[in-house]
Amino acid sequence: MLPRGRGRLKALGAGLLLLLLLLSGLYLLSGDLAYGRLLLPSPCSRGAPAGLGAQVRAVEEENRQLREELRRWGALGRLPSERSGERDVTWGRTACSQQPTVGKCELLHVAIVCAGHNSSRDVVTLVKSILFHRKNPLHFHLVTDGVARNILETLFHTWMVPSVFISFYDADELKPEVAWIPNKHYSGIYGLLKLTLPRALPPTLARVIVLDTDITFASDIADLWAVFARFSDKQVIGLVENQSDWYLGNLWKNHRPWPALGRGFNTGVILLHLERLRQVRWEQMWRLTAEQELLTMLATSLADQDIFNAVIKQYPWLVYPLLCSWNVQLSDHTRAEQCYSEVSDLKVIHWNSPKKLGVKNKHVEFFRNLYLTFLEYDGNLLRRELFGCISGPQTEPSQTRQALVELEEDDACYEFRQQKLTVHRVHLTFLPYEPPAPHPHDVTLVAQLSMDRLQMLEALCRHWPGPMSLALYLSDAEAQQFLHFAQASEVLSARRDVAYHIVYREGPLYPVNLLRNVALGQAHTPYVFLSDIDFLPAYSLYDYLRTSIKELSLATRKAALVVPAFETLRYRLSFPTSKTELLSLLDAGSLYTFRYHVWPRGHEPTDYARWREAQAPYRVEWAADYEPYVVVPRDCPRYDPRFVGFGWNKVAHIMELDAQEYEFLVLPEAFAIHLPHAPSLDISRFRSSPTYRLCLRTLKDEFHQDLSRRYGSAALKYLTAQRQL
Repeated sequence: MLPRGRGRLKALGAGLLLLLLLLSGLYLLSGDLAYGRLLLPSPCSRGAPAGLGAQVRAVEEENRQLREELRRWGALGRLPSERSGERDVTWGRTACSQQPTVGKCELLHVAIVCAGHNSSRDVVTLVKSILFHRKNPLHFHLVTDGVARNILETLFHTWMVPSVFISFYDADELKPEVAWIPNKHYSGIYGLLKLTLPRALPPTLARVIVLDTDITFASDIADLWAVFARFSDKQVIGLVENQSDWYLGNLWKNHRPWPALGRGFNTGVILLHLERLRQVRWEQMWRLTAEQELLTMLATSLADQDIFNAVIKQYPWLVYPLLCSWNVQLSDHTRAEQCYSEVSDLKVIHWNSPKKLGVKNKHVEFFRNLYLTFLEYDGNLLRRELFGCISGPQTEPSQTRQALVELEEDDACYEFRQQKLTVHRVHLTFLPYEPPAPHPHDVTLVAQLSMDRLQMLEALCRHWPGPMSLALYLSDAEAQQFLHFAQASEVLSARRDVAYHIVYREGPLYPVNLLRNVALGQAHTPYVFLSDIDFLPAYSLYDYLRTSIKELSLATRKAALVVPAFETLRYRLSFPTSKTELLSLLDAGSLYTFRYHVWPRGHEPTDYARWREAQAPYRVEWAADYEPYVVVPRDCPRYDPRFVGFGWNKVAHIMELDAQEYEFLVLPEAFAIHLPHAPSLDISRFRSSPTYRLCLRTLKDEFHQDLSRRYGSAALKYLTAQRQL
């Protein structure tokens, strides 16, 4: 038996040894070494102290063994990180002093699948959130249908964001590769196309970030791109763990999801190492997996996500688990709240519920406000240069840029010249639109409007049952107000043959002729009725015009059909249903010929006295300042964009029609009535500002000179007629 003193000493020594071992164990389970134990190559392990080399090698060997065990663990229905005592990297945070970085001007590639009108609007909001935070050049690879391509190609061309490149890929060419897969997801066949990206994208493209359209970025996308540097040699796909219980199979009785590792992964945000995916024969891999699973599953429920997860179930080493803050999934009943504790933790928000902004979440108001910020954000502010980086082909055309530089700011007409050269963002077919069936005599009503004329739309839809092409001059925020207005209106939401095109506001003057040209360029019928938004056509005008076009053989005749214009000063009018009723109102003083008291020259050549008695179309001659509302072929001359604000915008167009030898035929049963409204800002400026009127005269003179250059001696009559006034 040892003396009591020596026994106490041994006990104390054993306690100290036990404490030392405990501290060593805690150290190995923390920081960089713990990162290596979680199946992920630690980006900081290269900087480990030399004395820890043996421990590092031991941990790396264990990491290798854990990879080998993944197949067996898959049968347990959980990810390896769910083993007791280990830290889950998909939910936790890792401290690391050597984070991967992205070069200042390194080009980042982003792929998005987009189809249809609504999805195109979502893409715009997603792109705004990316551009707001980005510091690098971007190349967007857009897989689209014909509708989305028409919208987005025009939008990006007119947006002209520096250091942004766009490539389009035809979704119709890729559909046959996935059309054989039954899919119950609301995204339809387009929800499967991400599987084809390694083959669809250029073979020289090595890496790409793939995003759903219902994503909102709250951080710089370069930080996500930097994660590629953390992939091991075998990892080819970066994904965030699915934050719902869908793949656990316990949502309802007999719920049977596709196979997945534990909770599976969400494919709203994907990092694809394309070069390695091609090397491992990705296409063959996912096809064989899908064919095998469809023998029992019959169809996918979550589109491409089911197939990605089934592949990862078989080949788990392919995946790099991303921190869940890179895909905070706002579905009902998700674990999204575990991804963040403060605002700075948020990186990417994913509205992956069919309810979208109506989803249930404790912090949904904050997320909704963040989304709405980008939804209504002025896209013009995102045209900022990345200093030190090549701007690329999406910048302003050199001629336009040079012309803007050469403008004299001291010029009294500077605003007019600047407005003409301004390139406005254009979002075509902002709402769902179905072009009319082909008809040789069909006619589209073409008009333009701003926010203060929205109330005219419902009445116009009631009066004109045919197709319409309307250009709206709105800010980003006003565009969303219009969207809500249209969706809430039973009249507007019932129409699919009305195309609404948003031209985003920029500059002090109203670009009226640019708006008309946008609407005119998107008409799909052989003929167009060039009107204004504050005119209501006769209820029978649409059918009458189609009949007149046929009877007058406009297909073989260069003619402009004149629709006589009238006006009322009353806000409430019993609208006439026939010419007879209109004449009665005219005689009673409830109606007037349009602008007879302030601008009689504008419509005098229509000869209203003759129209009262006319039974057949009659020809009239052009006269100075004539500006009737006409029906012409769709390929008629475009409006001159130099005329902005108020004055001479239609006069110049009618003059050019005459120069091209159109004959003007007045229709005896046609009419449209102008409704009263408050004067526009531009007409107020015209009336109050001598400088405004002087600039308009200057633009007239320049237009006459251009007309003479184009049409030679035939244009002399216009200059002579103008001087005689």
